[in-house]
Amino acid sequence: MKYKQQTVQCVGPSGLHRMAYTEWGARDDPRVLICVHGLTRNGRDFDALAEAMSGHYRVICPDVVGRGQSGHLRDPAAYGIPQYVADMVTLIARLNVDTVHWVGSSMGGLIGMALAAQEGTPIRKLVLNDVGPVITAESLHRIGTYVGTDPDWATFEEALAFVKFVSAPFGALTEAQWHHLTETSVMQRPDGRWVFRYDPRIAEPFRAAFADQDVNLWPLYEQIKTPTLVIRGAESDLLTRDTWEKMGSCGPLAKLAEIEKVGHAPMFQSEDQIAIVRNFLLSA
Repeated sequence: MKYKQQTVQCVGPSGLHRMAYTEWGARDDPRVLICVHGLTRNGRDFDALAEAMSGHYRVICPDVVGRGQSGHLRDPAAYGIPQYVADMVTLIARLNVDTVHWVGSSMGGLIGMALAAQEGTPIRKLVLNDVGPVITAESLHRIGTYVGTDPDWATFEEALAFVKFVSAPFGALTEAQWHHLTETSVMQRPDGRWVFRYDPRIAEPFRAAFADQDVNLWPLYEQIKTPTLVIRGAESDLLTRDTWEKMGSCGPLAKLAEIEKVGHAPMFQSEDQIAIVRNFLLSA
């Protein structure tokens, strides 16, 4: 794997913060693909996809603020889509390009939707990975049971077992893939305990914003004009089949793809999943 670790300085209501990202491919390639992860994950989730696409794009995989190698916000109330969109606009300015293609998993898809819905958006192709304009209360409740709980473990093996448990909807991954997804999302504290590599305070606005009801973002989705692909895990509890199918008949009239034996969300660790993204992004 050949990538570089980079950072860009961003600003929010409580001051400056640093956003880290991994960069793949040729820096002078004008074609840029931005891949943005889910709520508690990080940009290294896309290593397999980024490596596969790096011959076609300069691939950029940010750690959304509060996750991975990025800094934390002073005020946890700012952990939300408006700040994340602003950070991505700063990132695109740093890359010195006018247009990008976008792959967004879960939260990363919501960020992409919000940016793609803007007049003058830089996004020219949009892939939404297991997320859409309706987020079910069931999935929010499931995510809320672990996000921000800040568990710790005595050994890496215990952390690995926990990641496998809470991420079971990712589907059947190899031991090497589970190991990679774990080692890039946990770290060892000075006292020797292992913890997740994210600010547990990201849960505060998440829990405040989402009550026991579905989230409806259809007005936002219907503003999108960018060619869009929506990928659904066939067993997803976040993106229902009804919502997924409706996304193909309104707004950007998205192309639809479904991955069997996966819930929320496909992780693009295998060639068959990567091919779905590649074929859409590289099509005329």
